[in-house]
Amino acid sequence: MLDRLFLAHPRSVNEGYLEHQGRALRFSASLVGAGLACFVHALVPGLFERTGSRMIERLHAEMVTHRKHQDSAVPGAVAPRATLSRSDA
Repeated sequence: MLDRLFLAHPRSVNEGYLEHQGRALRFSASLVGAGLACFVHALVPGLFERTGSRMIERLHAEMVTHRKHQDSAVPGAVAPRATLSRSDA
């Protein structure tokens, strides 16, 4: 049970528990910051015009880059799905 709750997922992405915890907490803080910027933008549209979307793009790029790096290190890992860019949509 403890292995499934605390170790299996970090191991599946080739990270230790503390490494995965740090990465997840950093992503969480970034998302909270982006959410606050979006909240302020909703009230005053002239502020933080692209902050939220830039943060999401940065986090997505970091996650996909990290995932691609991990795919080569983890046997049987599944490659990320292709995503449409704004120009493709």
